[in-house]
Amino acid sequence: MSHTPHELAEEFPEHVEVMHKLKAENAHFANISDKYHEVNRAVHRAETDVEPTDDLHMAELRKQRLALKDEIWGMLRAS
Repeated sequence: MSHTPHELAEEFPEHVEVMHKLKAENAHFANISDKYHEVNRAVHRAETDVEPTDDLHMAELRKQRLALKDEIWGMLRAS
């Protein structure tokens, strides 16, 4: 299995334990974290041509991933 870049543990390595805690205690954080992983894997599949897509769709996926990452970062900073 290939490595999927941009996993949350790589993006925020100093906050791994906080992310685990938030995921267990905060349903909204768990939801956006799961959504981030879903979108991130879709980006990875498109980038590696496992599921090719057009440039517009790729740009939209990347925007979604960034928006989710920003929201996650905001919640991490607040805790």
